[in-house]
Amino acid sequence: MTQTGPIKKPSARSWTLSRPAFVTALAVVAALLVGLVIFLLASANANRTEPVAVPDQESGDTASIQVAATAPATALPVPRDAAPSEFTLGDCFADFNPEALKANVVACDSGHSAQLVALFRYPAGDSYPGVDVLQAKALEACEAAKLSAAADQFDLNFQRAYPSESSWGVGDRRVDCYVTAPTGNVITASVLP
Repeated sequence: MTQTGPIKKPSARSWTLSRPAFVTALAVVAALLVGLVIFLLASANANRTEPVAVPDQESGDTASIQVAATAPATALPVPRDAAPSEFTLGDCFADFNPEALKANVVACDSGHSAQLVALFRYPAGDSYPGVDVLQAKALEACEAAKLSAAADQFDLNFQRAYPSESSWGVGDRRVDCYVTAPTGNVITASVLP
């Protein structure tokens, strides 16, 4: 049996929120927005590249040995040749020789044989402490270095560099710690966290 006649449209429902439900919904939206802002700020800060100070075991000075919290990007274009005094914590080097007057700084995601992972600067007024003290300070800097899980992918050694008495005389006060690959430019990532 078929009925004919006008088709009635269903009445539209009215959606209204009571005052407590409206306030609750508004609070949930506000909480989500605050959470999103906190997440975005935390994400931005996670990529900061500020050095972290590690206390010096001899003097207790907290600003002496510097290790990188993350691998900083060098401010200058890479690849480029740089003198050791221009090296920045986290820089990566192709065909690295710590005794050379210049080194080839490259992007850390390209093949390289070394990365500067820690450093120590003596104050300008200090007198030359001698080779034994400089070697101990370089070892201390290497022990303070924080490496990421990426370091486990490569066969690496620590290599230390420190001023000679003659370079100290012209203002060189920096002790450096590098990780190096003995087999050449095989490191293809930063080894810093």
